[in-house]
Amino acid sequence: MSSAALHDTRLLTARSLRHILRSPDTIITTAITPIAMMLLFVFVFGGAINTGSSESYVDYMLPGILIITIASGVAYTSYRLFLDMSEGMMLRLRSLPISRSSILWGHVLTSLAANAISLLLVIGVAFLAGFRAQASVLDWLAVAALLLATTLALTWVAVIAGLSAKTVDGASAFSYPLILLPFISSAFVPTDSMPKAVAWFAEHQPITAIVDSLRSLLTGSGVDASIWVSAAWLLGLLAAAWGLSLYVFARKTRG
Repeated sequence: MSSAALHDTRLLTARSLRHILRSPDTIITTAITPIAMMLLFVFVFGGAINTGSSESYVDYMLPGILIITIASGVAYTSYRLFLDMSEGMMLRLRSLPISRSSILWGHVLTSLAANAISLLLVIGVAFLAGFRAQASVLDWLAVAALLLATTLALTWVAVIAGLSAKTVDGASAFSYPLILLPFISSAFVPTDSMPKAVAWFAEHQPITAIVDSLRSLLTGSGVDASIWVSAAWLLGLLAAAWGLSLYVFARKTRG
């Protein structure tokens, strides 16, 4: 990316961040649903769920809640992109001598920043609810990198939805399957407790690998095979979503 493109990206990221700062309730709203789920599972359902391990239930299920937080947060990126498309902002930006890629990267970087704040809020409440990590400093850095990569990949999926949506509801509805996937994974119960067909799906979908990697790092067990599976899934998803986003953006703004 050229220095001019970097400058344009910085300016457009600042523009998107101002929208967040003017309505901080966006971040709070994004974090409320995962926090409510976490408290419900820990204090209502947790005592009835057998995870087959000695760790507390909040320790076990926090990785899944973090994924749900990201899935909820990236929906706002889709929403903001849809507004830019439908209100003519894209046409105004295209009339300026700026890098086209910077228009999308401004939204993507804003998503990374907003989701990082939401994730910190959720982790803070998890500590209040009894979460205790055994992770080292390096483990926490690996957790941060994995959450960042997950946010980046899902944000580019959100970009596709925002560019393609016909209605404002459609722009954010894409996140519903993303929020559902952790429930059909190892996020809340071990997969061996599921019916065979469901267990097979759960064991072979990306959320399980990401959740298992986060759980292993947070419990101080270090890096295991699941992190390489997670990396493969995320890199593949990121490459596909990024490429498709650029294609859709070029088609939508052609002319």
